[in-house]
Amino acid sequence: MTDLTSSEKFPASNPTLFERLLAPLNRLASLASAMAIGLAACILTWEATARYLFKIPSDWQDEVTIFLLVGATFMSSAWVQHQRGHVAIQALSSVLNPKVDAFRRWMSDLMSLLFCAFFSWKSWTLLLEAVEDHQISGSAFGAPLWIPYGCMALGTSLLVLVLLNQVLSAALQKNH
Repeated sequence: MTDLTSSEKFPASNPTLFERLLAPLNRLASLASAMAIGLAACILTWEATARYLFKIPSDWQDEVTIFLLVGATFMSSAWVQHQRGHVAIQALSSVLNPKVDAFRRWMSDLMSLLFCAFFSWKSWTLLLEAVEDHQISGSAFGAPLWIPYGCMALGTSLLVLVLLNQVLSAALQKNH
């Protein structure tokens, strides 16, 4: 983790309207992610128990758990970014001048924003193609691909909004 102070790491105590609108979406996405991880664990436990103890074969559990975990990963990414819960380079923070380090963090957020905006756009195009073409996975289960693509598109879009808020907030603080 970084050595950011609590005011740098966590959202300001006076959130903007944009942050107040974004917060419930972030909480809902993180709650859905937590439930998806729990459900994936239950499915995998059932699958192992059914296969080894009761000799019941199944061909759907791997794909369902992958979809759940992909969805949980993308849907929780905005909450993690909002909390600054990702791994950062602490060594640089300890040797750089605080103003230079703040600029480095801002540039990192800006580059992340640009990358995630592109990734979000591509996720939305994949989602639209999957819906229009009725795409399904190549497995025997044949799950619709709009499910993981939808989670990717929604999760990265929410992440883009969080990053945009952080980049703009940091830029506005520099001007004051």
